[in-house]
Amino acid sequence: MRNYRLITSLVAPLLPLWLQWRKLHGKEDAMRLGERYGYASVPRPPGTLIWLHAASVGEANSILVFIQKIAKKYPHFTLLLTTGTVTSAALMQKRLPKGVIHQYVPIDTPDATRRFIAHWKPNIAFWVESEFWPNLVMETNDSEAFMIIVNGRMSEKSFAGWSKRPSISRPMLSSFDATFAQTPDDGKRLSALGAKGVEYVGNLKYDAELLPCNEEELIDMQAALSTRAVWLAASTHPGEEALIAKAHTILAGRHPNLLTVIVPRHPARGPEIATALNKTATTQLRSHQKDIAPATSIYIADTLGELGLFYRACEIVFMGGSLIKHGGQNPLEAARLSCAILTGTHTHNFADMYTDMESAGALIRVNTPDALALHVDLLLKDLPSRDKLQNTVKRWMDGKSGTADRLMRALEPIFDPAPPAPEKPKETPQEIMAREAKP
Repeated sequence: MRNYRLITSLVAPLLPLWLQWRKLHGKEDAMRLGERYGYASVPRPPGTLIWLHAASVGEANSILVFIQKIAKKYPHFTLLLTTGTVTSAALMQKRLPKGVIHQYVPIDTPDATRRFIAHWKPNIAFWVESEFWPNLVMETNDSEAFMIIVNGRMSEKSFAGWSKRPSISRPMLSSFDATFAQTPDDGKRLSALGAKGVEYVGNLKYDAELLPCNEEELIDMQAALSTRAVWLAASTHPGEEALIAKAHTILAGRHPNLLTVIVPRHPARGPEIATALNKTATTQLRSHQKDIAPATSIYIADTLGELGLFYRACEIVFMGGSLIKHGGQNPLEAARLSCAILTGTHTHNFADMYTDMESAGALIRVNTPDALALHVDLLLKDLPSRDKLQNTVKRWMDGKSGTADRLMRALEPIFDPAPPAPEKPKETPQEIMAREAKP
């Protein structure tokens, strides 16, 4: 740990150049860049402050219900959420309960993390999933805040990496006072690395709210799609859209009115995807024109925060990042809306979740564009099969809820500790004499 702190101190003078590069590429908020150096943009309110740190959109969304429950039950607490991306900050601004403060997480240098902790002085600090920054963890530990890992995640790959650096991982993870793991296996790996008080209450992502959706937009979208066969490829990655296009070409031969909707994981890639797919299909970018033209066969939704709209409008959903070796994307947002879900074979990012869904019959796994086209074709033609898959997804999802409530119950002694027992009143001399005089 000492070497890590030394190295991050030495490279600290170079980090402004890195942050400026990120700002120029839209990856940093120019108006709030000071927060990344640990300079708070708002004052700390008095009283108890609960700090929650989540890496990005997925982790922040997973704890929204948890944040809402804390805010409702303990309205006298101040809640602070930190994330590290511009996208997550924009979405949290729309979705956080009133009064919850958002800040960007400081870069992991001794000076930046020290400034952050000195300003906010958290009473209780939550780390979500596996976003562990050694300097930030140790500075928080030095502040004597009560530290908790929630929805703790430790993949086999991450476990192997941290196991090679025990001088960092063990003191860091042993700093936490309690650990609530996503799965029993995550708990075992975290415990092996030094985490204390490991428990398993479930995965908070199963309790996340439905993705938001503009109702007027949904009505318009459903009307536009009512006469077309439609399916969605969600959260796709580079190299994957070409495979989706191959599946589209096969399906278009069987469904002349087919519309394939692609929502790339990174919306800025929209024009690049359109240029590549224009050779084989008529594409349209949502950022250029929202109304779907009759001639459009591949509609690229290169906009931010609209997956909730497309999951509702398209019942058949292929989860991206899984036909290539990216590792898959989280299927829960689609499952929560009872979509008929397909995935590729590369799902190691969410291995336990996908394995559980597959065992329950709540998804279809494919390994090639041809197989993808075959199963999408079946779901488009065979409504009873589609309904069966969607109902299975709903039952599986319903059986996983309740984690946030279980976590709140487990945290009651920390949030609302029992008052100390009153001291027994001292006896007066007369009472002592009367007691001792009794036979």
